[in-house]
Amino acid sequence: MDIIKIVGIGIVAVIIITIIKQYKSEFAIYVSIIAGIIIFFMVFDQLSGIINLINELTSKANINSDFIKILLKITGIAFLAEFAVQICMDLGESALANKVDLGGKVIIISLSIPILSSLVESVVQILP
Repeated sequence: MDIIKIVGIGIVAVIIITIIKQYKSEFAIYVSIIAGIIIFFMVFDQLSGIINLINELTSKANINSDFIKILLKITGIAFLAEFAVQICMDLGESALANKVDLGGKVIIISLSIPILSSLVESVVQILP
C-alpha cells in the first residue's frame, strides 16, 4: 500500500532530520524538502488515475469538459501552493508563505471566473 510507503518516508525523514539537526542544522531542511518532493510525486501518480476517472464520468454525464479542466487546474494550484507554503513555514519564512498563499488564491479566483460567469448566466436565464 502506498500509504505505508508515504508514512515510512515521513518517519525516516523525521529521524534523519533529528540526527542532522544535532550536527548541521542547515542541512535538515534539504532532507525535509527532498522527502516532501518524493511524497508529492508518489501522491501525484495516484492523481492521474483520479483525473482519468473524472474525465470518464464527465464524458458520460455530458458535462462541459472545460469546466472540469478548470476545476482540476484549480485543485492542482491549491496543492502546489500549499506545498510551497509549508516549505516556507518550515524555513521560518511566514511572510513569504503568506505571499505564496495569496498568489495561489488570486490565481484560483482568476481561473474560476469563467465558471462563475456561466453560473450567473444560468441563474439569469432561469429567473423570470
